[in-house]
Amino acid sequence: MQAAIVIEPIIISEHYGVISRMMHELHIHEHSLFDKTAQWPDIETSYMRHVMTMQEQSEGLCLMAYVNNEPVGFIFGYVEEQDDSRIEIHEGKELYVSDGYVKEEHRRLGIYRLLNAALEQHYINKGIKRIIRFTLVNNTGMRQFLDSEDYSVTRLLYEKWLE
Repeated sequence: MQAAIVIEPIIISEHYGVISRMMHELHIHEHSLFDKTAQWPDIETSYMRHVMTMQEQSEGLCLMAYVNNEPVGFIFGYVEEQDDSRIEIHEGKELYVSDGYVKEEHRRLGIYRLLNAALEQHYINKGIKRIIRFTLVNNTGMRQFLDSEDYSVTRLLYEKWLE
């Protein structure tokens, strides 16, 4: 029998250690996909300050998934309001899904899908009509997930790193 998955909203500053450890694992994975990803110890303080600020000032929501009362994953998003310099027809607030992670031993159980659905529903209930996400081009697992959730690729980011 599979253990129950419980999803609860949390305040990042009150769960700093758990979120930071999961962010560290997320950055290790992202670094394996893109070697220019910063090392977590180099950015932890500033990045955690950023997500805490976004939670406090930009209608941010962090959801934690628990299995047997153990935190096994999270997702975080916040609201961005577009100004009149945008070229799209959409105006108003949109959800930016910033970060998400599920511990490796708890993957393939639908936990991330549940987290994502709960996050989206929270903001849909607030009237959000557009959701924005970024992922690395070679993160095939996330790209397949996003495709399965009716996300569309709308832009490609090209980079040229000058040494």
